[in-house]
Amino acid sequence: MKVENRVRPGAENIQAFLAGKEEPVVMVNLLKFKEKAEYADGRDTNLTGEEAYGRYAAEMRKLVEAAGGRFIFGGSVESLLLGEVEDLWDVIGLVEYPSPKSLLVIASSPEFAEIEKHREAGLAGQLNLAVRAGGFAD
Repeated sequence: MKVENRVRPGAENIQAFLAGKEEPVVMVNLLKFKEKAEYADGRDTNLTGEEAYGRYAAEMRKLVEAAGGRFIFGGSVESLLLGEVEDLWDVIGLVEYPSPKSLLVIASSPEFAEIEKHREAGLAGQLNLAVRAGGFAD
């Protein structure tokens, strides 16, 4: 299995995501941070990547909740029990959106554009998995 962290989704990924049902979707965010935040405008900062991302996350939570979504869980990755990856992610977050479209509306908003600089400054890369309720656990 190939694993490749990225900071932005490709057009194919967005199309597949939007092709899903217009019902709640939980995004599983596997986050890997830069050691030191790197802002595109070159500003000098003493922030770690995780601290910069934290600024983004605090504002993103407001946008998500205003759209009817919710932050479900966030936690630091401690260890790997099963499987093998070259490098573990730093944090995992679960965020529920009312629908795939609602996530794209947020991501296209001027408010998101304003906070995204902190996300990009802090992230080395991430994986996002779109998950829907149902399956063996129900």
